[in-house]
Amino acid sequence: MRRTALVAPACGPGLAAVLALVLCAAGVDRTVAAHPAPVVGRPAPAHTTARPAIVPRSRWIDDRTHKRQPPPRYDDKVVAVFVHHTDSPNTYDCADAPRIIRSLYAGQIGPRQWDDIGYNFVVDRCGTIYEGRAGGVDRPVTGAHAQGFNHRTAGIAALGTFTAGASVPRAVTDAIAALAAWKLGLADIDPRSRVRLVSTSGQSRYAAGTSATLPVLAGHDDGFPTTCPGAALTAHLPALRQAAARLQGRP
Repeated sequence: MRRTALVAPACGPGLAAVLALVLCAAGVDRTVAAHPAPVVGRPAPAHTTARPAIVPRSRWIDDRTHKRQPPPRYDDKVVAVFVHHTDSPNTYDCADAPRIIRSLYAGQIGPRQWDDIGYNFVVDRCGTIYEGRAGGVDRPVTGAHAQGFNHRTAGIAALGTFTAGASVPRAVTDAIAALAAWKLGLADIDPRSRVRLVSTSGQSRYAAGTSATLPVLAGHDDGFPTTCPGAALTAHLPALRQAAARLQGRP
């Protein structure tokens, strides 16, 4: 997997027409290791929920922007989810979401020289969930979305900018809650709990090798010094944790 210097301060696409936008996947940790696929035959987790509808990446990627990339990397399971925003315009038609995601991808594999889009999932303002990073939506794909804490986590990016004063559509929060409930439920993780993760990068909020206790359903800024996912979306995180837990059938 190609390594690259990390110089961007925050989050956004990256094509020439949208270079003014900032990418929320800033501070990506490219130091990843391959892990074996999950063992088949384990007992089903106690708290699960149905997988929400997820649009495959084939709906937004195309031959003009797709590049040959190394095989996906995997962890043993996902124990935490980081919520992001893409710091891109909010006034888009949802039919244009595939094009916008394609621009995000092009900016990350082009000027930034990453191997793939960093986020595991992208949610548009209509609540449509898109597969982001390759590797299989139901597998613990090692992302590239939260420097220092990419292992055993998934990244969900809300397509738009949700800084203070912005309106967060109900469709966005409902989709994030449903996606987090399903993804964390695969490992029977309570979205309201906290988890201990070990930082792999001193460019995060924690020195490399430091054990940090973070919310299971966290904002990008919990692990990396950034304003992402924006004050407006961050304010919804407590309710998102509760909603995800209810979807898992927890009291």
